[in-house]
Amino acid sequence: MLKYEQEAQSYFADLVRHRRALHRIPELGNAEWLTKGYILEQLRLLCPDELTEVLDTGIRCVFRGNGAKAGAIAFRADMDALPINEPEGCPFASTHEGRMHACGHDGHMAVLLGLARFIADRRAQLMEDVVLIFQPAEETTGGAKRLVEAGVLRSPDVREIYGLHVMPDVPLGRMACASGPMMASTCEIDVLFEGKASHGAAPHMGRDAILAASYFVTGLQSIVSRQIDPAERAVVTIGRMSAGQIRNTLAGSAKLEGIVRTYSNAVFDQIEGMIRAQLAGIEAAFGVHGTLEKHVYYPCTCNDERAFERVRDVCRERFMPAIPKMTAEDFSYYQLAVPGAFVFLGCMDDAHSSPLHSPQFGFDEQALVYGLAMFAGLIGFDEEV
Repeated sequence: MLKYEQEAQSYFADLVRHRRALHRIPELGNAEWLTKGYILEQLRLLCPDELTEVLDTGIRCVFRGNGAKAGAIAFRADMDALPINEPEGCPFASTHEGRMHACGHDGHMAVLLGLARFIADRRAQLMEDVVLIFQPAEETTGGAKRLVEAGVLRSPDVREIYGLHVMPDVPLGRMACASGPMMASTCEIDVLFEGKASHGAAPHMGRDAILAASYFVTGLQSIVSRQIDPAERAVVTIGRMSAGQIRNTLAGSAKLEGIVRTYSNAVFDQIEGMIRAQLAGIEAAFGVHGTLEKHVYYPCTCNDERAFERVRDVCRERFMPAIPKMTAEDFSYYQLAVPGAFVFLGCMDDAHSSPLHSPQFGFDEQALVYGLAMFAGLIGFDEEV
């Protein structure tokens, strides 16, 4: 049993109330206006030392301790939902058509609101500053990087940060974590080829963008299979290609869309360099002009060893080793700034096994109690006060 599990259980009704209220008002990234309003209303009731709106829809809440421990500990919850229609049957279903909390962010926010009340109820015992971060746009453009740049980890200066994600392949009542990589880095890439259109019966008069793009896609497959250390896990995938206007004309342009994922930021840099080198070779060989565009990029979510050990010790017998995932999380931007750990909060049981981002996704709300107890166990409280 977690140290504060019994105490956290007494917050169950509050956790459920928050989760269901937030589940009813899902909003997309950078438009979490109702969500922000609800969270601010609940936090104001707890009288934190600081409550700040950050970058339109983000929130930072600070509880000051007695200074017995230097630096602050931070916790983050993501706020945005997904553009998914929720099936009928849920008694607290989304009231926003075409939007649903199908990734559990409603639960993440509920845990952090529960943690805020847990701290407020123990203000005299609080030995350190605690920063609670409610972050927009995890699913889209990546709100974490912008919040870090806006100073959410400063004044008080955060020394370590923790986050969690409900996970339907981890059993309910267990918390999974690992030292080192937990989730992959990801980058969405577009590769554009500009050639020269000509009649298909006179190909020597043009520069075939489709041919160049095809050779480029084939060459990409040699990066992971022949140029990256086999001990490193990496994926380069082109999922979409668009080119050409008519069957009897050489395509003057072509566009490739894909992703790069790896468990190492250094390996990502290596892969990017190889992609650019292959692009230069295709330009020289086929007389086309190539451009690489990078869009949403999240670094590898890599857990600090000491932060991982703290999580493992706090979770006790509820801990289990995590299997790293090729999915990505912008929590990684906080970890580039300060040490931290990301934890998979188990929510799998006989009634809940649908994957994240599925319209059928849901979880037993008892998982929120375990998440609250874990976060509370990471905070320094003076038990003798």
